[in-house]
Amino acid sequence: MPLPRTVRAALLVTGAALLAGRTRRALRRRIDGSPLWPLPALETPVSGQPRSRALRLRVARREAVADGVVQLRLDGQALPDWEPGAHLDLVLPSGLVRQYSLCGDPADPSAYTIATRRIGADEGGRGGSREVHEELREGTEVEVRGVRNRFPLVADAPAYVFVAGGIGITPVLPMVRAVEAAGADWRLLYCGRSRASMPFLDEVGKAGGERVTVVAEDEDGRPDVAGFLAGAADRGAAVYVCGPEGLMDAVAAALPADRPPHLERFAPRSLAGGSGAFEVELRRSGRTVTVGEGTTVLAAVRAELPSTPYSCEQGFCGTCQQRVLEGEIDHRDELLTDGERGDSMLICVSRARGGRIVLDL
Repeated sequence: MPLPRTVRAALLVTGAALLAGRTRRALRRRIDGSPLWPLPALETPVSGQPRSRALRLRVARREAVADGVVQLRLDGQALPDWEPGAHLDLVLPSGLVRQYSLCGDPADPSAYTIATRRIGADEGGRGGSREVHEELREGTEVEVRGVRNRFPLVADAPAYVFVAGGIGITPVLPMVRAVEAAGADWRLLYCGRSRASMPFLDEVGKAGGERVTVVAEDEDGRPDVAGFLAGAADRGAAVYVCGPEGLMDAVAAALPADRPPHLERFAPRSLAGGSGAFEVELRRSGRTVTVGEGTTVLAAVRAELPSTPYSCEQGFCGTCQQRVLEGEIDHRDELLTDGERGDSMLICVSRARGGRIVLDL
């Protein structure tokens, strides 16, 4: 004899509640017992968690846009909006996570466009760009996280001055398009080793004409950064720079201390001249490790806890974010918000100010 409808409904509700309870208990056991789960002492784990919904996209088009530089158009679904200066996390087939600036059209919701230069091991490359060049073909599916914007274009500046070095043109390109469309006053200094190595050279030249200064080092030598920036601060110009650390240092040195440039780094700040050696206590593990001048907190921690998650090792992706219980942090990342910097750090690049720091590990 079939059970009455009210009884069946009650049983379903009870079963669902039991299942939810078991699921919560199983999840809590996983959090409490697994070193692979990030920050189990936190109510809401932080480390290793995507900062936004992951997307599955397809490489719709792949083309060489300069010597050693490929451009990828990624599509497959309607995409979240973005603004000039934004970047995304690209999860490669190997599991590596790398960050690439969006260089396409923000008005196109059907695709994201990125470009990457192949960086050899002799230049400090760690395999991400090589994998992009060798493994990502048209039709390949990839996971994308983001987008995020730590390099936004300010509105209504009296003028805009852009300085780009090599592949550093990628976040600058949508900015140039935007200020040109708005009829704003702008100039661009675009530097590279050679014209053949500089992506989008024709496009920026056509867009800017005499407002674009191109310096190819094999033809012209080093760029006169100070000369190009002369008077920029007096005009109230917003100055944007993306490129090698030396180029960004030259731009900062050419501007007044109270008018620093907007920076986008594609490599971590140098660890040289850091805070010296210091100790890191791993509170939950009951261990203490020493971090030398020439190594990172991540390397020292993983020697004791090999399952500690990490990916980019450049302070961009957030996978290695860890909670700090005690000690002052020397932040060297390009990701954390001001609020997050109060009690957490990216252990791949950041260090301690002083002789000791305590992590919730």
